[in-house]
Amino acid sequence: MSSTFTPYLEPSISMPNDFNQQIIDEFRANKGQVGGYFEGARLLLLTTTGARSGASHTTPLGYLPDGDRVLIIASAGGAPKNPAWYHNLLADPQVTVEDGVFTYQAKAVVIEGEERDRLFARAVESDPGWAEYETRSGRVLPVVALLPSFGGPPIGRMGDVLKTVHDAFRRELALVRREAAASGPRLAAQLRVNCLTVCGNLHEHHTREDGHMFPALERQYPELAPVLERLRAEHATVARLLGDLKALLADDDADPATLVSEVDRLTREVEAHLDYEEEQLVALLN
Repeated sequence: MSSTFTPYLEPSISMPNDFNQQIIDEFRANKGQVGGYFEGARLLLLTTTGARSGASHTTPLGYLPDGDRVLIIASAGGAPKNPAWYHNLLADPQVTVEDGVFTYQAKAVVIEGEERDRLFARAVESDPGWAEYETRSGRVLPVVALLPSFGGPPIGRMGDVLKTVHDAFRRELALVRREAAASGPRLAAQLRVNCLTVCGNLHEHHTREDGHMFPALERQYPELAPVLERLRAEHATVARLLGDLKALLADDDADPATLVSEVDRLTREVEAHLDYEEEQLVALLN
């Protein structure tokens, strides 16, 4: 496996359940971050309902960003049988997903046919380990899309929630940069999707702040006007950099080194913005 991607965290004969429970506990205690072998991996917690027992089962899994949904692959580490969580969601596709910031309900949809093959090929291009697992298993590895349902906001004080969301953006930008730096001579399709996904999420976050949080703060704290004016201006700067990054990603001949440079430029601007916003608003929101 490459160091940029960790596709397998499911229970198997080589990974006992108590090991997975350690990962689950660490993930929840550290808002989605774990150390050791899986440090820096894209992880989520998937909770399914047992097909026979009816009990809840939580499994840590690697995932692939895919715009408004995420993809998981039933690799079982190359085992010949599909993992238990896959059988569970076939029986009941309503699942719970934890990403370190949000906990939300989702519908699990098994992708089939040409779309499955295309998405799996994209995963293999990003990390050949997926192909190794499929060859070892002797089966076609199922690809599953998790489609989020509406759920409540993160629980806690508003300032702490804002900081948690910001930390997720910091982590995602660091992941994208590491993936870009480790890529080959051309941009892999999955890397483009990863970049576009974080671009979309940043844009949505800033749009919500501009449309809801900032006006509410202005009404309650008129003295914050200069701070909010600066934050809005920084949103505009980030939006311009996001546009530059999207334009680069649209180029079929884009150079990974250029992408690293653009992500670095965006990261510096975003981190400075997040730091200032937290300095000015976290205590107030709490």
